[in-house]
Amino acid sequence: MRSSATTIAVDDHTLAATVAAPATRMPGLLFVHGWNGSQKRDLLRAREIAQLGCICLTFDMRGHGDLECLQGDTTREHNLHDVLAAYDRLAAHPEVDTSSIAVVGSSYGGYLACILTSLRRVRWLALRVPALYRDADWDTPKGSLDRGDLDRYRAQVVPPEDNRALSACAAFGGDVLMVESQFDHLVPHPTIVSYMGAFRRARSMTYRMIEGADHGLTSVAHRRAYSGLLTHWVTEMVFGARRRRGGDDVDSVVIG
Repeated sequence: MRSSATTIAVDDHTLAATVAAPATRMPGLLFVHGWNGSQKRDLLRAREIAQLGCICLTFDMRGHGDLECLQGDTTREHNLHDVLAAYDRLAAHPEVDTSSIAVVGSSYGGYLACILTSLRRVRWLALRVPALYRDADWDTPKGSLDRGDLDRYRAQVVPPEDNRALSACAAFGGDVLMVESQFDHLVPHPTIVSYMGAFRRARSMTYRMIEGADHGLTSVAHRRAYSGLLTHWVTEMVFGARRRRGGDDVDSVVIG
């Protein structure tokens, strides 16, 4: 396995990114971090999964990492452009199988990952505590959104047709992993219900709750638990599908 630093050009900015890759052509896996996060934590998981035989790309969205100074002006539109640019960079890698791309999104990154599935080809989608936002105020700086309004919105079950991200989920036909934190004050259970109810066409749905965990997985034990869940799911879904290559993978395994 090897990893190398790279950059992603988007609009007038340069995003820092890292590619972790095995020696041969393999499935691609894109990690999308959450708001106020970075590629740092994702990179640890990416290196583990790359050792299994997957080309992984982590990156810092605008407003994070080297471009944290832009956070005050960064909108969801900006970050969606970042995610699209990162996906295109991964898909352009000469060793990536473009028919076998997985996306892993956490919190805000999970929200953007869902929208990504309506704009690019994604076969597997792993979501950890995906956040949810109203479609309104799309071009308002993300950090300026009304927190109280967000809390009220997330406390209700939202139908797919009323939300862009959920509408994308309703059209998604691949395999899904949904991971919830038991004590999440930012993404409450009704938001998870909204997402799970939206995946009407998913080939498979795997749900797991990490008991005792908070939104950011501040406990080392909870971070390890999530890493284990993700690695297990990727092994079953991504590499299981490659073992079954030649079919349509309609027998995709659901863990548990």
